[in-house]
Amino acid sequence: MDKLSRIGVLTGGGDCPGLNAVIRAVTKSAISKYGMEVVGFLDGFKGLVENSYIHLDLKTISGIGYRGGTILGSSNRDDPFNFLSFKDGQEIFSDQSDRAISHLNDLGLDGLIVIGGDGSLSIADRFHEKGINIVGVPKTIDNDLSATDVTFGFNTAVDTASEALDRLHTTAESHHRVMILEVMGRYAGWIGLHAGISGGAHVILIPEIPYRIESIINKIRQRQWHDKKFSIIVVAEGAKPLGGELVIQKLVPESHDPIRLGGVGNQLAQQIEKLSNIETRVTVLGHLQRGGSPIPYDRILSVRYGVAAVEALVNGDYGTMVSLQGQNIVTVPIHEAIKEQKKVNPKSDMVEAARAIGISFGD
Repeated sequence: MDKLSRIGVLTGGGDCPGLNAVIRAVTKSAISKYGMEVVGFLDGFKGLVENSYIHLDLKTISGIGYRGGTILGSSNRDDPFNFLSFKDGQEIFSDQSDRAISHLNDLGLDGLIVIGGDGSLSIADRFHEKGINIVGVPKTIDNDLSATDVTFGFNTAVDTASEALDRLHTTAESHHRVMILEVMGRYAGWIGLHAGISGGAHVILIPEIPYRIESIINKIRQRQWHDKKFSIIVVAEGAKPLGGELVIQKLVPESHDPIRLGGVGNQLAQQIEKLSNIETRVTVLGHLQRGGSPIPYDRILSVRYGVAAVEALVNGDYGTMVSLQGQNIVTVPIHEAIKEQKKVNPKSDMVEAARAIGISFGD
């Protein structure tokens, strides 16, 4: 096997706590252990198409492991296979993948590490099919990639949501209100479930368990009967009522995933106030879940992923994604990692444990 001398790395999709820690680990291990050069493409796949990059060295990545965001920038709208450009003021979508590959070849890159979620990894898999030496690193606060136990960034998002719930408890109790916290997660309820349990929520609403508004009102009334004058509800952005539809905030046609969820918390608050006459307030946590420094768990996991990704390239294990399975980091084919979303099992031990301590799922 030929020795690798130069590799590239990019961060695609939404930002996530731990991205910089992965970039740092990739760069340090590639340089210190294998004597490689490392190129970082700017703003995700957009940088690959437009040949926008920086050289990553030990000075460039010094001190970034604890920082949130990504020093390379990111984008969840730039798909090289359906790339948006403008001509005479008109939007044009075209396949620019060959242009991106030519830039990889011109730079003399022996491999590319793509840090991203299902959308970015789907693109990475298509590049692998075109002959590029690709290794993926699973990144999403949603924790919805089926081939890995945990994605980095998820536990930091849960930590942020849990702290918000701690604060909402005190104001809810002071004013005898219902407080709703809307969290991210797209079509999976992992953040809502974990944060709701750790943050002492009384109702948790997730996409995997359709809710009935009557059940939520009953739970609030039951608490009142036991002299509990406030209630805390966690609702995942992808939650929907039984027989109902998702609440969509907007559509972004040029994105790999054009649907932007959001607004279910406000819709739910209006229903609760109308049916119960109880003052209800909503906090939409939004991008606070993506921002800030990663917690120690995610910093460590990010380092392990970054080092493992470089090892996979060195070993010629292309077209794979590094994955946490149990206590070990392994590699799995990218196409296996992205073929289905990992969702909460409504019959799982965690859901049953939540029910056992009185948490309602609105069903």
